[in-house]
Amino acid sequence: MRKRVTAGILSLLMIVSAGLVSIGCTKSTETHTKKGSTEKVVLTLGSWRTDDSEAWKRLLAEYEKVSGVCIQFKPINPTNYNAELRSQLDNGIGPDLMFARSYTAEEELYEKGFFADINDLPYLQENFSESSREAWRGADGKSFAVPIAAVVQSIYYNKEIFARVGLPIPTTWEDLLLACKELKDAGYTPFANGLADGWDINECFMMGLLPNFIGGEKGRHKYENGLRPFNDSDMIAAFTAMKDIAPYCPENFESLTYADSNMLFATGKAAMYADGSWTLDSFKESSFEWGNFAFPPPAGKQPEICFHVDVGIAMNANGAHQKEARDFLAWLCTTEGTAIVSKYLPSGFYSMFNGAHTITSPQSAEIYALLTGRGQDVRFVWPKLMNGTPSGYTLMNEGVIAVMKGKKTPQQAADAFAKGLAQWYKP
Repeated sequence: MRKRVTAGILSLLMIVSAGLVSIGCTKSTETHTKKGSTEKVVLTLGSWRTDDSEAWKRLLAEYEKVSGVCIQFKPINPTNYNAELRSQLDNGIGPDLMFARSYTAEEELYEKGFFADINDLPYLQENFSESSREAWRGADGKSFAVPIAAVVQSIYYNKEIFARVGLPIPTTWEDLLLACKELKDAGYTPFANGLADGWDINECFMMGLLPNFIGGEKGRHKYENGLRPFNDSDMIAAFTAMKDIAPYCPENFESLTYADSNMLFATGKAAMYADGSWTLDSFKESSFEWGNFAFPPPAGKQPEICFHVDVGIAMNANGAHQKEARDFLAWLCTTEGTAIVSKYLPSGFYSMFNGAHTITSPQSAEIYALLTGRGQDVRFVWPKLMNGTPSGYTLMNEGVIAVMKGKKTPQQAADAFAKGLAQWYKP
């Protein structure tokens, strides 16, 4: 009797689950089984972009129209994404498709057999640049994700405050510091950035300015290849830049979260905000006119900008719908698929497809235009320095916060960065 009750409950749960996952799927997603019955083909797409649910639902609905396959968007809280995704994959319940972070952050999942090899996917090699594909490539040289979107790191500024103080857009780092002094003397908070969340001051500010100080991509490669020490004069200068900016952050900036900083700029209480293009929709309802300018280089240095390859999509090597998942990735590599992606990507995310794509948001287009005439590179620690212990990310993060709090000199922070990496990183 007990076994019959249990079986009945399980059957009921299966029916309920089937009903839930079918929400939003049309009749066109039905496939016929050998017995003549039908079942809906429903895939899931995991992501860390909880803010973009509506945009991705619209995008995936367009794919359903052309393929008859329903893909449900299943985002996870960004800070929990890596851990939760790994847990799901370990337990055999991972999504059919999933967002993949660039470089070594997700390469391990491919090496462990969780991500499928898609190296022979039609149009992947032809329609995406070598540098884009490199970000989602395993140690065997094979691709495991389709490049989807990159982001730009820049400085948001309040055009009305700049006009009141009579400030032009700074073209050198020295000019930026002078502008900060003038803004502060005029009673304004120059920068909205805080330290409480840690990651943003490192990713958004330090790694935004760093390409200008070290010589962009070529300079990064010299560090990675052992041709420059990680505590050389350029790295010390970058940590010094963060020390110099600290007096121009808000009062009690040590306790300000990322959300606090967003609010300070959005409400016009700070003149500038170092952040990524992914945030621009947060300010679209602001009551003042704002814009973006690139992190300026130190005098005498060439202008560079952080254009970070951010989002790829991989498929579960052990998923139940291999063909359907692979077909979706192949569609993402076509001009038709990329046109849909470009149309529905949230503002501030830019397609990495080689062909031209339209940017409808004026603010998003303004940020993208900052790439013109500048060298481009990704966040400094992403390609080679993330997966050791202590990671380059942790070391740089700790160094930036320490110099801004006055607990370390820039020289000490650079030395600690180099010493920590030497424990495991061998060029």
